[in-house]
Amino acid sequence: MEIKEFYQTADREYWLEQIQKSDWEAGQFLYQLLKTGKAKEFLGETTRVYLLTDDKKLVAFCTLSEDDDVRDSGLGPWIGFVYTYPEYRGHRYIKNLLDYAYQTAKSDGAKYIYISTGHTGLYEKYRYSFHTMMKDMNGDDSRIYRIEVK
Repeated sequence: MEIKEFYQTADREYWLEQIQKSDWEAGQFLYQLLKTGKAKEFLGETTRVYLLTDDKKLVAFCTLSEDDDVRDSGLGPWIGFVYTYPEYRGHRYIKNLLDYAYQTAKSDGAKYIYISTGHTGLYEKYRYSFHTMMKDMNGDDSRIYRIEVK
């Protein structure tokens, strides 16, 4: 398994097609943002898109960005668009991407990293703790988790 950064890969079109194959609405939204070149406009100029790959198969992906679906919160950076393809679920492969994003945020000088989600019990196993409830860009309640960067 290897972690690639979407913006630094030579074969972006191939990986973009793989992201498009996700069966998740937010994955399709990320695909559209990347396809139209608007990801950094929406998520922030420092946005990184991490791809966990198994040769030419996309196992999982996530972003590390200034913003997420909770807008104008004053919090950040955010890990978002966390997705693992169905055939790879149950093995905690996403931990590789979360750890990689953590190390990047640490190098960038972040004090905390945040995740906005509707899930309970998913990110706790990766040392994230519930922080607060906030409204997402659609006006829905979102659970905000965070981890201290040490």
